[in-house]
Amino acid sequence: MKRAALLAVPILAAVTGLAAGLIMPGEAAANQAEAKEAARLANCKPGKIEPIKTTTGRTGETIYKIECQGQKDVFVLVRCQGRLCTIAR
Repeated sequence: MKRAALLAVPILAAVTGLAAGLIMPGEAAANQAEAKEAARLANCKPGKIEPIKTTTGRTGETIYKIECQGQKDVFVLVRCQGRLCTIAR
C-alpha cells in the first residue's frame, strides 16, 4: 500500500500542475513551429533553431535564432509571444 501511494505522488503532482497552468505541455514545440513558419515567410529555409532568450509572466516571449539552410552565416531572429511570431532581424 505504501509503495502505491509513493508512485501516485509524482503523477498527482503532474496532474495538479497541468490543472493549475504551471506546466505548459507542447508550448515550446508550438512556438518553434510558428517560428520556423515566420522564417519561411522571410525567405529563409529554416535549419537549426536555437532559443536565445525566454521570458515568463503575463506577456512571456521567446526569441529564437534560426539559421538559414544553403546560405553560410545567415540567420534570422524571430520573436514569439504565445503563438504569434514576427521577424526581429
